[in-house]
Amino acid sequence: MEVTTIIRKPLVTEKTTFNATANNRFAFEVDRRSTKGQIKKAVEELYGVRVLSVATQVRKGQMRRNRMGWFRVGSVKHAIVKLHAEDRIELF
Repeated sequence: MEVTTIIRKPLVTEKTTFNATANNRFAFEVDRRSTKGQIKKAVEELYGVRVLSVATQVRKGQMRRNRMGWFRVGSVKHAIVKLHAEDRIELF
């Protein structure tokens, strides 16, 4: 897989911003088929940092409702990446 297709987008929330400043951990939405090794390699290539560890989780899709009825929102895979103490990623 291409590096740019593995990492879909960075997750910027209140919790992930705190984790980035306090623990040097950054969260990304990634492709469901990607492995931890592929995610590690992709982050190192895209941002030029050293990755220590990768934790992944698959968030199960939910049922949502609109005026036409019910529909399913697809499952999403998140990756939390811990960086070396000297490295940082500037997202904004």
